[in-house]
Amino acid sequence: MSTAPEPRVPLVIGVDAGGTATRCVVVGLDGRVHGRARGPGGNLRSSADPRAALRQVLEEALGSVDRRRVAAGHLAFAGAGGDDGAAYQELAQRAWREADLSGVPGVGDDLAAAVAGATDSRDAVLLLSGTGAVAALFRDGVQVARRDGYGWLLGDEGSGVWLGRQAVVLALAALDGRGPTTALVDLVPQALGLESGGTGGTGTALARRMVTAVHAAPPADLARLAPLVDAAARTGDAVAERIVAEGAHRLLRTFDSLTVEAGPDFASLPAVLAGGLLTAPTLLAARVTTVLRARGVGVVPVRDAAAGAAALAALTAGGAAPPGGARRLHRTVAGLDVA
Repeated sequence: MSTAPEPRVPLVIGVDAGGTATRCVVVGLDGRVHGRARGPGGNLRSSADPRAALRQVLEEALGSVDRRRVAAGHLAFAGAGGDDGAAYQELAQRAWREADLSGVPGVGDDLAAAVAGATDSRDAVLLLSGTGAVAALFRDGVQVARRDGYGWLLGDEGSGVWLGRQAVVLALAALDGRGPTTALVDLVPQALGLESGGTGGTGTALARRMVTAVHAAPPADLARLAPLVDAAARTGDAVAERIVAEGAHRLLRTFDSLTVEAGPDFASLPAVLAGGLLTAPTLLAARVTTVLRARGVGVVPVRDAAAGAAALAALTAGGAAPPGGARRLHRTVAGLDVA
């Protein structure tokens, strides 16, 4: 007895291109994941080679998949909704063509993809802390207000770069006698590839080498020092604890600044937490989450922003929605609990 061939479910691709890492997922409209990949950052302003990063994750995630099955794609970038939008469109379309994919992928802001990867609610407040930091209000699926996200020089308060910069600043202060002692005096130089230890003249020499090392690297590299702050704070280092507490305070202040635009139902909106520092089990995430939950806010961490981007692609893929329509399709592709 012959069996019917397995139906070839259309596939969609989601890409979340951040400053530190780029993630890609290939998923069927039935929710089955066919491939994943992670590569270097894909941000035009802070990543070394965004085009190569996109090409790498697309090729690795697609693998031996029949590319003719790909019905749609969505590539999400930090800054795609701003002045760099046209440049990101060109970057995405070029990478799409180089991967031998047909059609034109969707391109959008990474915040919308993050929200789509956490909830199917059309109204939400997002708070992100990764390489950068930003908060945004979404109404009916559209971003209607935004706070911070101004980059390492002018903002991104409570971000990985902000935490890393504070670690260097306070380690330098400890080295030259302007601040209290801290384990960061040893941890930061080691992370920068320098030998640590000593005070007085030795401390001054180390401080100069630290300054040289930091200025020689892209500002986004400061974000890799954020885990050191978390580790030191967990051991009871008072300086590191103060950095974490101040970072949480600044993130919550950014979040709360959306109150006026959100209106009276602000506290009832889901609070989507995004970015590596708020979705991993960090002390920063614990502080922010504790405060929000104490207010009665429903906290929803982003599970997978790349899957969120894939869900946005699925909604443009045409008439392949399962029973339940667009809502169920979104939840299925994003990997959310289907209800």
